[in-house]
Amino acid sequence: MAVKRDYYDILGVERGADDAEIKRAFRRLAQLHHPDVDRNDGAEQRFKELNEAYRVLSDRQRRSAYDMFGHAGVDGAAAGGFEGFGGGGFGPFGDIFDAFFGGAPAGARRRTRVVAGADLRYDLTIEFAEAVFGVTREIVFPTSVTCANCDGAGGEPGTEPETCPECNGSGEKRRVAQTILGQMVNIVACGRCRGEGRITATPCAVCGGDGLTREERTVTVSIPAGIDDGQRIALEGQGEAGPRGGPNGDLYVAVTVREHPQLVRRGTELYHELPITFPQAALGASLSVPTVEDSEEIEIPAGAQSGHEIRLRGKGVPRLRGAGRGDLHVILNVIVPTKLSKHERELLRQLGEVSGPAVIPKGGGSVFDRLRDLFT
Repeated sequence: MAVKRDYYDILGVERGADDAEIKRAFRRLAQLHHPDVDRNDGAEQRFKELNEAYRVLSDRQRRSAYDMFGHAGVDGAAAGGFEGFGGGGFGPFGDIFDAFFGGAPAGARRRTRVVAGADLRYDLTIEFAEAVFGVTREIVFPTSVTCANCDGAGGEPGTEPETCPECNGSGEKRRVAQTILGQMVNIVACGRCRGEGRITATPCAVCGGDGLTREERTVTVSIPAGIDDGQRIALEGQGEAGPRGGPNGDLYVAVTVREHPQLVRRGTELYHELPITFPQAALGASLSVPTVEDSEEIEIPAGAQSGHEIRLRGKGVPRLRGAGRGDLHVILNVIVPTKLSKHERELLRQLGEVSGPAVIPKGGGSVFDRLRDLFT
């Protein structure tokens, strides 16, 4: 009978090595001597030795017994076979396969993965005033929901799922690829059971085994005051149902705001261009301007120029995440007439004679004072 090698020598560590050192040594050697990588004779036996040594030295109780009594203290516990290759458990090799080979081996215990449902997008168009003041809308859209007949299980009520014959219940398939380093093993989800390890023997007559059905859903959406064009509202859990009892996805409502015929929005500020006549600019006037609510009277000062701004405070858009509202900016645009009647031409000719060629008034009141006298 061959004499067993010292476990510390197998892993190449000192007897006082801590758990982290032992684990690092095992990882390094396991990658080098895995039978799928190391094609030399004795690789499988070498890997089995590594497995056995790590099983003992990574367990504090087993290691303590080994330190006191040697192999005699752990022979029963250490002889656990070639763990990870058909034994059903994987023990210390889980992290090795995940990092190096792409997953756990085919015999590993299957882990059920919870998958959330898909997120949905709904495009909603609202009026300009609705964006400013907020509105509540009901929307209807098609979505996937949990099948009421099978409660999402995918099988007919009263039936039980069966072990997948393709992967023997592991939920995984091994793929071997030839590389410059030799054969490499990659672990992928089983295509038949989609990684679940079990299949539906008698599919649900309603959903066909998917566990999901389609239906129209009605949701009430509260549009906050101040929302802008292109912004989205997230409704958690209102997306499609997740397969096999997974959580619902989310619904994202993408808002489009229709333009206002007379107001232009820039953030929380509103702008309106107000055309005025030459006499109104010269003499001043009271004019009505549109607001989001209705309209409001403003005073045009005498002598107003094109580009002059009159600000109506608090008549803009509410701040979406704060208090107060922006302002409404009225921008004056003095319109120069392009067609004049004979009488209008005569009045302007007289104005030209009174004001002279100079733009700057020469005492006796401004040009606007003379205009006021001429047109009144």
